[in-house]
Amino acid sequence: MAETVNGLYKSEVIHYLKQNWNGVNDVELATLEWVDWFNKTCLHSTIGYVSPFEFEKRYYDSLVLSGITA
Repeated sequence: MAETVNGLYKSEVIHYLKQNWNGVNDVELATLEWVDWFNKTCLHSTIGYVSPFEFEKRYYDSLVLSGITA
């Protein structure tokens, strides 16, 4: 799975969004923005077309609710 994410990163950030980067700091900033988008906005089909952030929130909300009813 890590290889897939790494491939997405390379194709979307490094090759597609390649901008006039002046150094490593610009690449690091682009990487942070991509990771933020991937985790909070990008919809993933394997988890029901929600973002990982939303999926995790729903999971922890269900744990709290199940603890209240027990």
